[in-house]
Formats: sequence, structure tokens, C-alpha cells
Amino acid sequence: MSLRICILETDVLRPELTAQYQGYGRMFEQLFSRQTIAAEFRVYNVMNGHYPSDDEIFDAYLVTGSKADSFASDPWIETLKAYLLKLYARGEKLLGVCFGHQLLALTLGGNAERADKGWGVGTHRYRLAAHAPWMDAQVTELTLLISHQDQVTRLPEGATVIASSDFCPNAAYHIGDQVLCFQGHPEFVNDYSRALLDARQEHLGDEVYARAIASLATEHQGDLVGEWMLRFIQQAPRQVS
Repeated sequence: MSLRICILETDVLRPELTAQYQGYGRMFEQLFSRQTIAAEFRVYNVMNGHYPSDDEIFDAYLVTGSKADSFASDPWIETLKAYLLKLYARGEKLLGVCFGHQLLALTLGGNAERADKGWGVGTHRYRLAAHAPWMDAQVTELTLLISHQDQVTRLPEGATVIASSDFCPNAAYHIGDQVLCFQGHPEFVNDYSRALLDARQEHLGDEVYARAIASLATEHQGDLVGEWMLRFIQQAPRQVS
């Protein structure tokens, strides 16, 4: 039986990238379709006010990345935070990536803010700090494509750090069997990362841009994280109260 995943899409891609990549929801569909665990998806762009109906049932809800700041007070962000709090209180499984990683930390009592270390771009390497049952015990380091200037600076109560680096200490965390979040982008592919870097070259500066471009030669483990996400959803049934 396929897992049913609700993807809460929190951005609209740049117009020049839409034809090829469509949206973050589509990128996650492609990521998960490469895994051995069967899953089906519904995508709702919450930035545009679209949400599931009350009678729809999902095994998990995933919050995507966004160019928006997770700590901003835009009405759509406040609406999303209230929705996520309701889901969390109900016992639903929640996953977050980049903006979603930060927003869930904020919503559940942690903190996220503009990082004093500047932009994180390209391929980044993390140390794995803990191994949960849905992870691969033999993997000690993780590489992911990243694009962020904000970070989680305080984890919610009860959160366990999974991955960290000197640049990003709280790069991934889980809260029991209910919440799983990553700062990096498992759904990204190199070509999309390169397109973002090219679009932001002037803003990033030549040195940061050049380092990021060079880092794309390093293999990233987005597919592995996609597998971990599906295992996380599958390994313990949702406990809806």
C-alpha cells in the first residue's frame, strides 16, 4: 500500500526555471519516485492559500523550501504555522526542508534567524551525530545541496540533532517518531543548484559563487535522505489523537 504524502509547497519558482522544474512539490515527487517505498502525493501551494480539505487523510505532511524568511510575519506564513501546530497536536507526522526545517523549529518552540555566517550554497558536508532506526548505521557523513542564509539557532524541546557542521550546527533533527527536518535540499539536482547560483552570482559575490560552483563536483546524497524520509514515515504509524 502506498504512503500518502501531502506536500505543502511554500514558494513559486523563478519564471525562467518553471518550465523545466515546475515547482518544489514536483521535485519532491521525482525524488520519492526513485525510492523503493511506494508513495503517492498531493501538492498544495500554501503561499497561494491552498490547503487540503478536512476529510483528506495523509501519512505525513512535508513543508518545502522557500525564498521567504521563516521568521517573517507574512499572513500566509502565520496561517501555515497555525496549521502545522494543529497537525502536530493531532499527532500527524511532519517533515521539513530548508524553510520548512526552520519554520517547524520556530513553530514548535525553537528559534531560526539570519545566520551570521552568511550564505550557505553549493554542496555541503555534515557529520552525522545520531543514528535512528530509519537511517543507515554505516553512513557517518552526509552531503547535500544547500541554498540558505537563515539557520535554526535553537532546537525545539525534545529534538535530537541528526546532522551538523561547523557552518550549520543544527542541520537536521527529529522529534521522536513525529517530526523530521533537514536544512539541506535532498530534492535538488545539480543543474537546478547551478541555475540558482548563476541567478544570485552578483548577490553572492565572486568568491562565494566560485567556491559553490566548484563544490557541485562533489556527489550529493539527496536520494539517501529521500529514502530516510520515506522510512521515517513508514516505520511507525501516525498516532492521531
